[in-house]
Amino acid sequence: MKITFLLLTADAMGGTERAILTQADHLARRHTVEVISVYRTSDEGFFQADERVRMRYLVDLTGPAPRPIRPTNVDDEAYAALYRSPSRLMPARWEKQGSRLADLEIDRALRSLDTDVLVSSSPALMAMATTLAPPSVVTVHQEHRPSQLRGGTGEPLFQFAPRLDALVVLTDRTRDWFVDTFASSCPRIEVIQNSIPDGFRPRSTLRNPVVSVAGRMVPEKRIDHAIRAFRTVADAYPEWTLRIFGDGPLLGEMRGLAADLGLSDNVQVLGPTNRMVEEWSKTSIALLSSRDGEALPLVLLEAFAAGVPAVAYDIQTGPAEIITHGANGFLVSSGDIDGLADAMMKLIADDRLREDFGASALRAAEDYRIDPIMHRWEQLYADLIAGRAEGEQARADRLAAWIGRTGGAGFAPAAPRPAQVTSGLDVATVEERIQEAVSGLVRSGGRLSVVRDNLTPADAAHENFTAVTDLLWRHGISYWVARDHGVRYRVVVAPEHRDAVFAAFAEEFSAAPFYAETLTTGAKVTAVTLAACLTSESQAAEAIGLRLFRPVVSSSRTLRYGPALGCDVEFWTPSQDGSALVATRPTLVGPSVPVAAMTPATLTVRGREHPTIEPFTHRLVSDLDFPVDVVYTWVDGDDPQWRAAKDRVLAELGREPLAAADGSARFRDRDELRYSLRSIDMYAPWVRNIYVVTAGQTPTWLDTDHPRVSVVDHRELFGGRGTLPTFNSHAIESQLHHIDGLAEHFIYFNDDFFLGRPVRQTLFFDPTGLAKFFLSPTPIPMLDVAADDDYNFSAAKNNRQLIRSAFGRTLTHGLLHAPYAMTRSVANDLDRQFPDDVKLTATSQLRSHSDVSVASSLHHYVGYLTGRSVPGSIRMSYVNTGEPSEHPQLTQIMTTRSYDSFCLNDTHHGHLDAAEQGRIVMTFLESYFPVASQFERGSVRNRAR
Repeated sequence: MKITFLLLTADAMGGTERAILTQADHLARRHTVEVISVYRTSDEGFFQADERVRMRYLVDLTGPAPRPIRPTNVDDEAYAALYRSPSRLMPARWEKQGSRLADLEIDRALRSLDTDVLVSSSPALMAMATTLAPPSVVTVHQEHRPSQLRGGTGEPLFQFAPRLDALVVLTDRTRDWFVDTFASSCPRIEVIQNSIPDGFRPRSTLRNPVVSVAGRMVPEKRIDHAIRAFRTVADAYPEWTLRIFGDGPLLGEMRGLAADLGLSDNVQVLGPTNRMVEEWSKTSIALLSSRDGEALPLVLLEAFAAGVPAVAYDIQTGPAEIITHGANGFLVSSGDIDGLADAMMKLIADDRLREDFGASALRAAEDYRIDPIMHRWEQLYADLIAGRAEGEQARADRLAAWIGRTGGAGFAPAAPRPAQVTSGLDVATVEERIQEAVSGLVRSGGRLSVVRDNLTPADAAHENFTAVTDLLWRHGISYWVARDHGVRYRVVVAPEHRDAVFAAFAEEFSAAPFYAETLTTGAKVTAVTLAACLTSESQAAEAIGLRLFRPVVSSSRTLRYGPALGCDVEFWTPSQDGSALVATRPTLVGPSVPVAAMTPATLTVRGREHPTIEPFTHRLVSDLDFPVDVVYTWVDGDDPQWRAAKDRVLAELGREPLAAADGSARFRDRDELRYSLRSIDMYAPWVRNIYVVTAGQTPTWLDTDHPRVSVVDHRELFGGRGTLPTFNSHAIESQLHHIDGLAEHFIYFNDDFFLGRPVRQTLFFDPTGLAKFFLSPTPIPMLDVAADDDYNFSAAKNNRQLIRSAFGRTLTHGLLHAPYAMTRSVANDLDRQFPDDVKLTATSQLRSHSDVSVASSLHHYVGYLTGRSVPGSIRMSYVNTGEPSEHPQLTQIMTTRSYDSFCLNDTHHGHLDAAEQGRIVMTFLESYFPVASQFERGSVRNRAR
């Protein structure tokens, strides 16, 4: 068969290039193999390919001007212009090295390609392969990075992966993520590991005092961490040397860092080499300090093949798949530079340990022999070619289902990122035992998980807390609770009971899906294992804390609860003078607690009393304990009565509907309120009451009998002020503080605002009562109101005039489109200070250029200038759902779940059909918030209240 590999730069030094060329060399023994490289960047490739492999370059970058390799009569200037022009096929966020010249040459090469199998090596090139290659060509994508951690470079996966015949990844966790994300639209997916190339490999004696690092000098590799860690090593073992191999933009900076740290005699930054096989044989310890982003590092495999043990950061994927902690290397909590140094010094100080680890590394390298791995590749290609006809139909079906579900513009209801590798002896055997004992478990993120669709984060955290405290009580182990502002609970046990706790967990959870992270100083995670395996986990021996959790996943597989909601069990240690206990991590009352202050007390958690100590029962300065309410404004724009009333007002005012002010986008209802309330229920359980302001409308699903929910009619809200009916959000927002029973402190939500993760009250208010506001980077034009202004800008300009006249200050920026923290007292003062402007806004039934915007600007600036509001900070995202180019941001929001808040704004500037836009928004919201809230009539949580 004929196999073609597609690379961006086949002549470069990199792990992807090394892996592809290793495969090509081996396959060329029995098959016709070609490697197409988009660019030639040097006269000689860093890795030499077998002479039987045809190397085909498309664009030459080695000459005075970029030019195609093929014969051409076009002049250099024209090609230089094409090279400078951005790619139309591979946007820069997919591939930074894309260009129009590359587009043209890739298109030409792939459309006429004569091959059986085309193998892409990056998501951007996968997009080219699946859309430009002839239909008869089998397409396979090799994913050389952890897809779940990609940012913009991963966007093509969500548009083009269903078009593939097969997708090959390096780890089980990445495979599981693809299956959870794509479901029935996932192509055939295989896990095939990188292999160690053929050839003689000299073994290290492990007696040479050398630690080696191999990798490109780029920020992701964190070479600076390796150098800083080695400063500690060199102080203790000055005869040892750190040798760093690799090229890249940070080469000079790393040499400078070594010199600045006084390590010129101990750190050698040597640049690139194509003789790493020999270098590993001169090495006694391999070091990897990369951040998240490694998949299955070839440098570790090559070090193991030389019998060299390794020290590496325990990042999300890569090292833990290769290194067995405490057997052939050490895994260190990511970012822990001191931990890297300590691990290296353990191996340096103990020759016997280093030799034992090296022998274990050599045995582990056997799993990556090239022959059995390449046999799997050949079998895959043969299977795909044999089923080529059926494959075309399957691709079409997968693509249709995927586009129907996601819109096909880059959004995907992606599963959460996988967790750390679970370590420990016989983990697989224990997991099998647990699966037999507990029905209904599924594997999600690499762990056995319970499927639940009715738990909020607070519920999950409390269940973990209850599991821990009940177990300790049953085993007669004393504990007390350290109160904390976070969602995670903290339980403290005397250090002399540490072994008893480990044994109790291992016994009681021997057939239960509970996991435990081992913690060191600062609550840094050193490992994660099954609770049943705690007594055999090597990292547990030095742990000063545990984080117990039961993984929970939604039936949609898009929401997962894990260690972030675990219960910490901390073994506080006595201070040097014995006068205090030092906490595993800082507490609300400090990093340690005096022994003399540890008077027993009780703390009530969800109606149940637990032991604590007296300092944690105080009302602290940092406690925010005043009530906070939430107010929504909502309209059902599809309601015939509401639409008729609006038409009458438009006719009375002699106005035609304006796209910005009166367009359907502003009033379209896609059930956003339902999901926004879910976000409140999930992530802000501290909210007291919720008020939904409507024009006499009530969502059918809303439980209006719920004691925390009130529906407020416009007539009740306005109370004779203003003019009704109104279709002007500025008018409605000017009256929110008149809601009967509303707390002094409240947060105003548009129904397209959503909380994205657990948040505290202090995100919005200071414990002293000051409200926080979030400035937007978008400036308000320094111009007067103009007839063609969008109404949000004209209102902001009017606000500016009021602020200038009242305070002699000029506002320059608006606020982020995020929840607005407000106080009734400031709002009441606005009525008194600017009565005419507030009244005029309240009487305007449609948005007008005379409006002021109270909730989104004026309130906060007046509060700020009168000492009642302060600037705050919020991590938020804004997505115009009508713009397809912004849909990849939905996927990023989904996979990271790292935003405090996000806004899905359906603007009048959108370019997407309303029905399709609605389908995408609903898919996203249901995936992000699969837990029906207690405010939804008939939901599980509603029935249980």
